[in-house]
Amino acid sequence: MALMDLTDVRTLADATPATRNRVVDFLRAAAILTVAFGHWTAAALVVREGRFVPGQILDLAPWTHPLTWVIQVMPVFFLVGGYANGLSWRTSRSRGVSYAAWLRSRLRRLGTPVIPLLLTWLGIVSVAYAWGVSGATLRLASQVALVPTWFLAAYVMVVALAPAALWLWERLGWWAVVLLLAVGGVVDAVSLGTGSDLAGFPNYVIVFGAVHVVGFAWLDGRLGGVARRVGLAAIGLVGLLVLVWLGPYPVSMVGLDGATVNNSFPTRVTMGFLGLLQGGLLLAAEPVLAHWLRRARVWRFTVLVNARIMTLYLWHLTAMILTIGVSLALGGFGLGVEPLSGAWWATRPLWWGVLGAVTVGLIAVFGRFESPVRDDRPAPATWRAVLACVAMCGGLGVMAMYGIVNARGVTWWWPLVPIAGLVLTGMVPLRWGRTSGR
Repeated sequence: MALMDLTDVRTLADATPATRNRVVDFLRAAAILTVAFGHWTAAALVVREGRFVPGQILDLAPWTHPLTWVIQVMPVFFLVGGYANGLSWRTSRSRGVSYAAWLRSRLRRLGTPVIPLLLTWLGIVSVAYAWGVSGATLRLASQVALVPTWFLAAYVMVVALAPAALWLWERLGWWAVVLLLAVGGVVDAVSLGTGSDLAGFPNYVIVFGAVHVVGFAWLDGRLGGVARRVGLAAIGLVGLLVLVWLGPYPVSMVGLDGATVNNSFPTRVTMGFLGLLQGGLLLAAEPVLAHWLRRARVWRFTVLVNARIMTLYLWHLTAMILTIGVSLALGGFGLGVEPLSGAWWATRPLWWGVLGAVTVGLIAVFGRFESPVRDDRPAPATWRAVLACVAMCGGLGVMAMYGIVNARGVTWWWPLVPIAGLVLTGMVPLRWGRTSGR
């Protein structure tokens, strides 16, 4: 079963070794669930006089902007990734596993689940466009649905550079974080000074890479004690306040339509300080969380979410787009409530429930792609692994930015670039099963 049998989850949870840091898994699951519910809640959609009007509450209600310091949790995902990737690379290195073999295992884990998503959306827009649905509508729908691939591309690049970043951390310690944030600030200065968003794109790797290195510090016990962790949070808070108060950066950590400067598109140095703030506060609570996660039900739920976490992340916005499409086909059923009104807030639990059910259905269908069969092939050539990484990230980045549909029709080749990069280099053999290996 793609949804995993509950008995399997119970067995897996009960077999958790005592040495495993359960907080890592919990924060990963909590971050992705926050992303899903945040996206679902931010959608301010309404049908007025028979016309569908898309929007988001951040554009309608400025009072929500400070809340993004809590709900923008992508830095948490990179923090957790630093801990997990640092541990994974050191274990592989100690066993004599090559970089190429290690990167292949990461690409299979992260890249395999995205293949059915890209093929599904390529099929949807191709058929819909042939049936006469406007290119503008399909571009908006596909871009929204594929938003998760944007940060996935950034994360894959950070993972590919993890061994180099770990080398830097082992030699410079905390100065590695300072160095990366300083470079991120320089990149921002160039990007903002020239008015070029493209010039700011390196910060997807540099700034999130700094947060990733903080994960190494967590792994190595360099953040021991509540005082040190609260101190890290204080540095993040002061940095954010200074940048927002004195700099050109907005309060909202989530991108706003039409804003002159966004903190998340491209990633700005503010996101690095947000990572310090969030990471410090969450790690200060680690002892309490670790004790709480000893409860069987809590830990089993955490294991369940992590077992299908990529599918949840990749498909939760597709679930929303499909639900909106069905609603519009029924004359806008359920979308007649004015955003931010009392009735709108009262119906949010129903909205979450419907989207959650659709997402679970999609996980039941596509979750199997998160369980690749064991791969005992010899290590690939390093250039193959690197080429696959570049093709995957480049294809996902361009596709997320420009969409699958433009004024001339369906640009069918962009979704195929990351797929070809993974398959033709041998990173993904296009075989899936119930068990997985390195």
